[in-house]
Amino acid sequence: MSSRTSPISQPVTIRRAVARDAKRLTRLVRGSGAYEGKYAAAVAGYRVGPDYIEAHRAFVAVGADEHGGRVLGFYSLVLAPPELDLLFVADEAQGRGIGRLLVAHMQSEARAAGLDRVRVVSHLPSEDFYHRVGAVRIGTALANPPAMPWDRPEFEFRIPSE
Repeated sequence: MSSRTSPISQPVTIRRAVARDAKRLTRLVRGSGAYEGKYAAAVAGYRVGPDYIEAHRAFVAVGADEHGGRVLGFYSLVLAPPELDLLFVADEAQGRGIGRLLVAHMQSEARAAGLDRVRVVSHLPSEDFYHRVGAVRIGTALANPPAMPWDRPEFEFRIPSE
């Protein structure tokens, strides 16, 4: 946990994403501080559309507030092949355990779907986070210019059966 923020102080609910979440999720991706500078091009035109939300197991972490719930983060689990496709936490909510909650939820969903492992290709600035939440480094996803001009660490979550 970061010293600049405090643990979750408000109730957080994780629920299935719905089509009306698409614009908020797109804004979260495009506005992520992890994608500033040289990484900005990777998300500049990225869109999380209603079709994406319906096609994958996408879940949002929502914090209770006066507006009826603010999206603090989200993830998307692809079942075939098993992959954590997206995981984002709002910049202002980082360091409060939201990412850890989302990963635990993803592991539970993966287990329920009968998966024993889930791959994730990490963004370079997120590598330490994946180590901290138990992912094991399994390799490197090589650059694929112009879409992805840099190599990225590849991890795997091992999903134990209960």
